[in-house]
Amino acid sequence: MFSGIVETTGIIKDIISDGQNKKFVIESSISKDAYIDQSISHNGVCLTVVSKTNETHTVTAVHETLIKSNLDSWQKHGEVNLERSLLANSRMDGHFVQGHVDTYVICKEMSEAEGSWYFKFNLPDEFSKLVVSKGSICINGVSLTIADIDCTSFTVAIIPFTHQLTNFRILKVGDKVNIEFDILGKYIISYLEKFHANF
Repeated sequence: MFSGIVETTGIIKDIISDGQNKKFVIESSISKDAYIDQSISHNGVCLTVVSKTNETHTVTAVHETLIKSNLDSWQKHGEVNLERSLLANSRMDGHFVQGHVDTYVICKEMSEAEGSWYFKFNLPDEFSKLVVSKGSICINGVSLTIADIDCTSFTVAIIPFTHQLTNFRILKVGDKVNIEFDILGKYIISYLEKFHANF
């Protein structure tokens, strides 16, 4: 379980194909403290550490993860957002994030507004029920609030601190980002669809 509060970013040092899976070697400031079997959020995707050195840790993404996220488009020297799992005694900033990405979307527009930034993303129709104005959403592992929404897209605002700390600072129009919708919203929708046929 994560909070969507990114700790740092890491650099992809190597990508190794392993059948339908891929291994990613990540260099970061938290790699030295990583341990085998640890869960770490990479751009919002919960991945397990399978090996490590003092400078890097290696994780494996299975085929299902690759096709549902932007991991299949990762390239060497790319930058990823990293967050270790929550501690039981931590303050709960952000919102509850599982690291189970629902889909990826495309950045359609971006603009600066006196130090902050607005990013607009396409909204697939099948997920439109899971997005509400001022609701929570996790984008590339970052817990954000939806600032605006219409039938085909939604917009989030990024404060300067988040822009500098995360890979939002290098995000470009046309880039894919990982999306995890709010787990509470998903449970509510599932219940209503199951027990209220007309929903």
